[in-house]
Amino acid sequence: MAVLTREDVYNKMVNEKKPVCPHCGQEMVIWECPPMTFSDGLGWGTPYLYVCFYDDCPLYLEGWKNIMDNYANVASYRCICDPTSRKMDCMPVFSRDGGKGYIIDEEVRAREEARKAAEKKGLEELQACYEAADTSTILKTLLDKHILPAIRAKAAEMIGEIGGLDVIEPIRNHVFENEVLNTNVEVSIQLIHKRHYTKECPFCAEIIKARAVVCKHCGKDLPEDK
Repeated sequence: MAVLTREDVYNKMVNEKKPVCPHCGQEMVIWECPPMTFSDGLGWGTPYLYVCFYDDCPLYLEGWKNIMDNYANVASYRCICDPTSRKMDCMPVFSRDGGKGYIIDEEVRAREEARKAAEKKGLEELQACYEAADTSTILKTLLDKHILPAIRAKAAEMIGEIGGLDVIEPIRNHVFENEVLNTNVEVSIQLIHKRHYTKECPFCAEIIKARAVVCKHCGKDLPEDK
């Protein structure tokens, strides 16, 4: 029997008809099992469950009195369903919002999956550009604020490794809204200078030889490199 991964279980659940709570008839929601458990402490036995969070469910409404009468605790029950066996059970909750933080918002999850897929595709395309020494596309990616941050960060790293002196000016003229990206870009510019034995004049910002003592563009004496 094949062992199902978290992803396998989740994909199975989103693609099948959700069960309804036997106590109220409401459709149950997908719920991610938290690290902590209740009862015997042996774990949930599954990464996800179906749970009824309908606040007018009889099990939930009557559970407060039941637990107070029998255990003198303020708590109630929510109906749960194992996604594999479809066995119904219940779990304790200690407030109206208890457990709701682990409800899977399927729209959010779908957006996150789409982001991951776009990021993976973007990084693969960027790698192809790197292997082809296509610095023009890498630079365009770096400067495009609509590109995902992880892809732009990788573009910054790549431009430092294979970019020529011609990429420095457009990078300097661009305002990066992300401080981390700003730092990465500065490191990359210094790598480009190191490979080409150049630097930027602190007075006119033109590119000059690393060993220059006078800027050939503005004519000013240059401070000694530290």
